[in-house]
Amino acid sequence: MSTANACLTIRGIDVDVIYKNIKNLHIGVYPPLGRVRVAAPHQLDDDQVRIAVIQRLPWIKEQREQLQSASRQSTREMVTGESHYVWGVRRRMKIVERPGRAHFELDGERLLLYVPAGTSAQRRRELLDQWYREQLRHAVPTLIAKWEPILEVSVSRWSIKRMKTKWGSCNRETGHIWFNVELAKKPPACLEYIVVHEMAHYLQRHHDDRFTKLMERSIPNWRSLRDQLNNAPLAEEQWQ
Repeated sequence: MSTANACLTIRGIDVDVIYKNIKNLHIGVYPPLGRVRVAAPHQLDDDQVRIAVIQRLPWIKEQREQLQSASRQSTREMVTGESHYVWGVRRRMKIVERPGRAHFELDGERLLLYVPAGTSAQRRRELLDQWYREQLRHAVPTLIAKWEPILEVSVSRWSIKRMKTKWGSCNRETGHIWFNVELAKKPPACLEYIVVHEMAHYLQRHHDDRFTKLMERSIPNWRSLRDQLNNAPLAEEQWQ
């Protein structure tokens, strides 16, 4: 019998388990990232939940694939007039072709990309990805420095990468935290929530009651920030 919530990893899939006063176990796969959540009766333990999830894996994988496919935008053409999100603000892109170093600049509500004439769309997409990473590299250290004394933890290593189903992850054994590059498109408060969430895993491995109380003390509105992230596509749709 279990009385605490848990976060299990089953065949490479993270599963949030919430134990409730219910009779039957329920498995849900939720947009936009295909997060798997299980509502389980108190009389079941983690092993019993794990078996139930394994039995439903084909269905779970099918649902996740559908959600992840639906959440992806069409390939960007990287031309003047496209919109791209920067820290939660939609900005119109303008391509400026000129000799010299390729780089991005913010100009009011516009996102300017300076590139040599003839630069391919793929190269422009690579430059945008690099620019988003630079935005995070400037923002994340300040947030980590803010929360290290509050949480009384020390972040030994962090990196940025593109992830298909997570906004962030923490390896407790190595102390390595990863942040999804897509966070540079979201409001700054969402990034801070993810930073605190992953740092909190230094103190508490699972998404159990202790973890929830820690998040409530740290960021009282963390649930609304979580929902804001999880109710939007991983990559915002393109506007023309």
